[in-house]
Amino acid sequence: MIDTKSFNSLAKTDIDMIADTSQHELNRLMDELLVKLYKRNPHELDKVSGMTIGQRQNQIFDTPGRLIFKELNKQQGTAALNLAFNPDYQGDRVFALMTGLVGMVRSSYNWLDEQFMFDSLNEQELFNCARNIEVLAWRLSNTRNANGKLLLLSNSQPGEAENLSYERIFGKMIAIQDMMAFAVAGKWERGINSMVKNVVFLPMGI
Repeated sequence: MIDTKSFNSLAKTDIDMIADTSQHELNRLMDELLVKLYKRNPHELDKVSGMTIGQRQNQIFDTPGRLIFKELNKQQGTAALNLAFNPDYQGDRVFALMTGLVGMVRSSYNWLDEQFMFDSLNEQELFNCARNIEVLAWRLSNTRNANGKLLLLSNSQPGEAENLSYERIFGKMIAIQDMMAFAVAGKWERGINSMVKNVVFLPMGI
């Protein structure tokens, strides 16, 4: 009888195994971020009657591949992220943000849950994803409505106890994606366009 797990491991390069570990950790961090954002912004969850954090986790993390929801007008990836930061958007901003972030990360891994030796990751997509996470972190801490209030709360505000846990999550995600980008580039001896000019999300293959 063939041991499927052992057979699969034979079909993986070192880069594939690192990529699998990276994706697992990214999913863990994104799940943690979703819970933290909803606890910090409970009014967003209340925008859909009867919705719970667990249901949102199931919608996003138990749905394989592309995340396409009518609730978000079928917006994906960076388009969903932009929706979350649109001052006129009346829906659940945390759901839009997390749908966009998870979709963007999945896109950088070619929508695959596992990598094998004949799969080919793109170092530029991984690098762009890391830069987009930087943009996301900046916009989360700086995007305000017409009244000057942040659209979504994350890091501690004036008068609150210091809370840098969001920055740590984003920092870990950025480091993982940068590590993968340069590992893939090194494997194929290819370069990466590292020019970043503004705080607009970079295009990705979604």
